[in-house]
Amino acid sequence: MSAPAMGTSRTAHTDSSNKKKKGPGTLATAYLVIYNVVMTAGWLVIAVGLVRAYLARGSYHGLYYPIEKPLKYFQTGALLEILHCAVGIVPSSVVLTGFQVMSRVFLTWAVTHSVREVQSEDSVLLFVVAWTVTEIIRYSFYTFSLLNHLPYLIKWARYTFFFVLYPMGVTGELLTIYAALPYVQKTGLYSIFLPNNYNFSFDYHTFLILVMISYIPLFPQLYFHMIRQRKKVLGHVEEYSKVE
Repeated sequence: MSAPAMGTSRTAHTDSSNKKKKGPGTLATAYLVIYNVVMTAGWLVIAVGLVRAYLARGSYHGLYYPIEKPLKYFQTGALLEILHCAVGIVPSSVVLTGFQVMSRVFLTWAVTHSVREVQSEDSVLLFVVAWTVTEIIRYSFYTFSLLNHLPYLIKWARYTFFFVLYPMGVTGELLTIYAALPYVQKTGLYSIFLPNNYNFSFDYHTFLILVMISYIPLFPQLYFHMIRQRKKVLGHVEEYSKVE
């Protein structure tokens, strides 16, 4: 069902706002479309890999290994999103984008890759599935938005599936970091001990604990931000549907 038409004054205000907002140029738009198409395809490859591995094994245990390489490639490829914000072709916060991207890259390389003992943990599959579904929807959303042909279903999925996917992903991430703690403490992975020439010490085990604690204030902010965005983007459509 289509949304109700906007009033004249609001339309005029929107038109004037659009004139003030300068979007990416033709070349930048073409590049962003290609980037988002590639990233969508990459996460689809991961999704297909997960399904094929599950069907072949008949179990969800150990599904990380078949998709390890593409996961590393395409999650690392998200670092370009920080650059997109920094140069201004994407109007998003560099800090917020950087935090979201780096947290996933960190978990991919500094935890899951570095502590191989956790790769068989079910918690890894938990965040991988959450990431995969989220990214397929997100990159599809960006692609169609750039082409000015955004299907409502994708927009609805973008602002609805996070209700389950965000908590699911965060739970998997925290459980994976927690599972890595004993191995990090035992091996001294990435830790720097005194004495040394630089008179500097770093305890990676403590750092991981601090990372886990940081989820407490940060996750609710991101989660409720998405809820507010959902009300802003889908609210008027749902209200109109109720009236009908």
